[in-house]
Amino acid sequence: MIVALALLVSGCDAAVGSASPPTATPTGKAPVKRPNIVFVLTDDLSWDLVAYMPNLRAMQAQGTTFTNFLVADTLCCPSRATILTGRYPHNTKVVTNDPPLGGFTVFRDTGGERQTFAVTLQQAGYRTALMGKYLNGYEAEKRPGSTRAHVPPGWTEWYATGLGYSQYGYILNENGNLVQYGRRAGDYMVDVLGNKSVDFINRSAAAGQPFMLEISTFTPHGPAVAAPRHEKMFPGLTAPRRPAFNEHDVGDKPSWLNGYPKLDQRDMRLIDRTYRARVRSVQAIDELIGRLRQTLQQRGLADDTYVVFSSDNGYHLGEHRLVEGKMTAYDTDVKVPLIVTGPGVPAGANVDRLAQNTDLRPTFEELAGLTPPDWVDGRSLVPFLRGRPVGSWRTAALIEHVGPKFSPDDPDRPVAYGGNPPTYQAIRTQTELYVEYENGDREYYDIAADPHQLHNHIAVLEPARQAELAALLEAYRRCAGATCRER
Repeated sequence: MIVALALLVSGCDAAVGSASPPTATPTGKAPVKRPNIVFVLTDDLSWDLVAYMPNLRAMQAQGTTFTNFLVADTLCCPSRATILTGRYPHNTKVVTNDPPLGGFTVFRDTGGERQTFAVTLQQAGYRTALMGKYLNGYEAEKRPGSTRAHVPPGWTEWYATGLGYSQYGYILNENGNLVQYGRRAGDYMVDVLGNKSVDFINRSAAAGQPFMLEISTFTPHGPAVAAPRHEKMFPGLTAPRRPAFNEHDVGDKPSWLNGYPKLDQRDMRLIDRTYRARVRSVQAIDELIGRLRQTLQQRGLADDTYVVFSSDNGYHLGEHRLVEGKMTAYDTDVKVPLIVTGPGVPAGANVDRLAQNTDLRPTFEELAGLTPPDWVDGRSLVPFLRGRPVGSWRTAALIEHVGPKFSPDDPDRPVAYGGNPPTYQAIRTQTELYVEYENGDREYYDIAADPHQLHNHIAVLEPARQAELAALLEAYRRCAGATCRER
């Protein structure tokens, strides 16, 4: 069976930084053929872009969509560290994009690179490859005295960089060798990654060895550079004006936001230009999805292939008077696509149970016939992918964020009035959002009645319910492994 998956600081257990961290173990119920895994992870792709991606919409029609898939942190590096390890940011110790509280060096120096799904799958006999974006702060460079650039453990093949936002003029670390790409049309990064991905799939299939491939794009992260063939598409397209757009009254919002002015015409023109650029930039990603699926079809693998698509976080454009950005606990930023096709996956189905990016690593491992390490915070989504009845499941999800962001070198530094909240932790249930900020501010939204988070009802929330949510959040702040999975 072949599978393609198109996809603060406290409580870390003793495995972090250890020389021999716990590894995934065989379940004893491995499939006859171990699945291959191709994981396409996009950057800042929000739900409002999916309508412009026909290959992705075809996946929705042919498979299952997780409609309540949430990221644990709406910032690139913490989210990606969580995806790699299956652990919340407070357990990975990567809570920002930059040292001393985050970034590639913290992930490496605390042992995170030895605790990824790549390591466990490689140990199980998989060929593994990562292509594209790794973690913020990672550079495609050689250390002094070294003849080869750094390739993290667990990856059989490595084609990665940390600075590919412009899509041109980047350096890829190709299996330890540095390769410079220029500014010709053929150097457009999404297309380069697509070529390498198809080659890797073909070579791995010919060898008859199971493989795990992660394709990690820099788009549609700003500056959202489109491929030349897509630069003139969608003229006149404007950003969606949903109920939260240019919110009429933000007086009940937390102090970091309640003084924001209403958007003016200049802001709205900027928002519309940004949205057009984002829609144009995802066209190459959508073509990549189609190309991968066509390759699998041509290799005779399509009937044994699961395809899943996701993003590291969402994005807001004009909602709640926020010009553009991420990092809030609102659904625009925390809720991202997770779309799955494959054998046994119900077609055209929606799963509304709460799922998180902590769940991707254990999902990969169960598909490979492995049992995830006990210290993993997430739960496998395989029962949903196989259409099984799922009884006991999480009733809440944790969202955490360390802020505000001021580093001029951080590609995620917000624009003026883009949204730069202070440190917060939040609990998201099926019908509620509860947020605690370090400055004492609180938010509470009845999502069932107020899906766009317009009315902060913390002032009228029953004290007993607020106490319950505060206690649940406190427990999540300290959770690790089983104590995260059991909630």
